[in-house]
Amino acid sequence: MTPRLVPEQPEFTDTGAEQLVWETLAAQLPDEAYLIHGQRIQVQRETEIDLLVLWPDVGCAVVEVKGGQVWLKEGQWWQSGADGEHPLKSPVEQAQAAKHELIRYFRDRLSAAGGVGRIDHFVVLPYTTLPTGFETPDAPLGRIIDRGGLSDLVGLLSARLRAIDKYPPITAAAAEVTISYLRKTTRAIANQQNRAAELADASNILTAQQNRIVDLLRLQPRVEIVGGAGSGKTHLAELAARRFARNGKRVALLCYSRGLGRYFQQQAATWPASDQPAYVGLFHDLPEWLGMAVRPEAERTTNYYEHELPTQLREFLQGRDGPFDVAVVDEAQDFADVWWEALLACLVDPDESPLWVFTDSAQRIFDRDGVAPITLSPFPLDENLRNPAEIAATFSALTPWPQRIRLTGAEVRFVDVDFEDVVSRADDAVDALLAEGWEPGSIALLTTNHRHPVQVERIELGGYDAYWDEFFAAEDVFYGHVRNFKGLERPVVILAFDGLPDAGAGAQLYVGLSRATALLVVVGPREGIAAAGGPEVLAALDAGSSWCPPWA
Repeated sequence: MTPRLVPEQPEFTDTGAEQLVWETLAAQLPDEAYLIHGQRIQVQRETEIDLLVLWPDVGCAVVEVKGGQVWLKEGQWWQSGADGEHPLKSPVEQAQAAKHELIRYFRDRLSAAGGVGRIDHFVVLPYTTLPTGFETPDAPLGRIIDRGGLSDLVGLLSARLRAIDKYPPITAAAAEVTISYLRKTTRAIANQQNRAAELADASNILTAQQNRIVDLLRLQPRVEIVGGAGSGKTHLAELAARRFARNGKRVALLCYSRGLGRYFQQQAATWPASDQPAYVGLFHDLPEWLGMAVRPEAERTTNYYEHELPTQLREFLQGRDGPFDVAVVDEAQDFADVWWEALLACLVDPDESPLWVFTDSAQRIFDRDGVAPITLSPFPLDENLRNPAEIAATFSALTPWPQRIRLTGAEVRFVDVDFEDVVSRADDAVDALLAEGWEPGSIALLTTNHRHPVQVERIELGGYDAYWDEFFAAEDVFYGHVRNFKGLERPVVILAFDGLPDAGAGAQLYVGLSRATALLVVVGPREGIAAAGGPEVLAALDAGSSWCPPWA
């Protein structure tokens, strides 16, 4: 029998007492048990647990070890060793305090896994022989174990734990979760977060290099800039809009996606007044902003958005001066031809006024056709500024745009599950990543088919603006859909591949795979992913790590 040792080779700093008890437990505990040395816990106060036993179907034992000769005299504990005799803080109280601190720590964290359940505290005195039947008011018989009890130490722990019938014993699943939390050290957290920050800094350097593109194209009135996901199109769209505004132009900065539109509004609000465009937001909100009568929201149909509204906007502007000198459009592949006709009517000179568009044809996830009215050859972006190579490899086969990748990061994690289990396992992945130390605000869970229940609830409660404001606040895990996440990113993305509509299946998968800047987790069935993305995508996922989140 060999329990799972954490760490496998501890460093013991006392006179040998902890090591002796550790080796005794390691020799007696069964394979399914965990033995942990030197676990630190801090909720109300910092506490170190000498030895912690997690024994599925039996219970949890918090063990305080005291070396040398230990005795109790008139209510005061004493200890003697190489440095002589000295008073000792009650080892029973130390063990008890450590137990309660452990319970506090897991009170909320382990509710989904069934909690730590049955738990008790013990004192082991490996170099002390106590009187037969020794007990104290705060330590009934069996809770303090002396040298004579070492031969059956595990039996003594087991007997006392099994006698507790108020709580069930810890399960194997809960034990695994407990370990994942307990071994989440400050250093591990820092390393994860620092790596994400390192990637962000490297990306910022590359983005600064891309800024020269706007300088190079400044004399071109109508420009189409094309590039794959992560190539910096959105950043350049912002930069172009700001420069035009700074030069006294009335600028419209437009897109189709709600999330991206809210992002532009949030960003523009922080710019100097001289840099702010005249209009920032969704193309379909532009008619009402211009004073045109529109249908009440409850009466708007798909056909209204796709055809009627843009047609009415074009007709509304006939015979009027265009309200904008310049239009800048991000994610321009989302625009239909009738939308372009309406947008050109918004310009002072529909034929000559500057129009800058940013396009990725591989992200055409909507069933509509449209060609931007640009006659010059497009300007390509061939540098990926967002994704480490490990993530970029998952979607490289889905884009026609070759990209240079300079960043490296963590292995992509793949959870192979059936469609019906995708969302629940993705939720498990969120919990597991939080346990690893990722900040909630660094994580986004994106579905590909149905909206996540949390997304539905947040939109119903607060509306779209509040929902997207929560995303930009980056204080909590974000739940969204790939359709609404174009142009956006988060350090960690869990892609819940819960199915795809026939239209734009490959494009939606491409969008979902390309949103993470530090770590990508894909949850879904192998066959479904291969059908949507092809064998290359599946091969790239297999090249990462197969992952089973704890307690899943």
